[in-house]
Amino acid sequence: MTSELARPRSVADLPDFWRHFLALRDRMEHGITEAYAELGIENINPRFTRAVMFLADGPLTIRELAERAQVTHSAMSQSVAAMRKAGLVTTEIGEDARARVISLTERGHEVAPLLWDEWYATEAVVTEVERETGMSLDAWVEAMDRALDRRSFSSRLRDRLHEQRHERRAR
Repeated sequence: MTSELARPRSVADLPDFWRHFLALRDRMEHGITEAYAELGIENINPRFTRAVMFLADGPLTIRELAERAQVTHSAMSQSVAAMRKAGLVTTEIGEDARARVISLTERGHEVAPLLWDEWYATEAVVTEVERETGMSLDAWVEAMDRALDRRSFSSRLRDRLHEQRHERRAR
């Protein structure tokens, strides 16, 4: 534990478990966006991919689409607004006036097959990089899950916080 005077004064100076994961994700998403541009696919954010892929089978409500894409209703609602602005989807009031039904536009139908291809190509590239590095992200995540099954993150965190409070009082 650091003294208050020695504490980091900016996010860049903090130890941050997530920073590396988020930077890697951003780097990979940037690569996907570059590939889209090279294929002539413009105004497509990688976060739209699953939604467009699943809408290729037909219209869905935001709730149904959020469930299939495994995101929150709120996140999907925001994505749908952005996809509508990008000309990928249209929305209509559903049978229940509270539900909106989302459909692909002609442009959405044109890019959907490319997004399916990109999805599987991205998975193949990740596998290639895992082989190259000798490290499997899936294996690492599964090992972390098993460790947290043995003892939860919250339990570990409570113990660490207790230790730090005890150390601070001892000074």
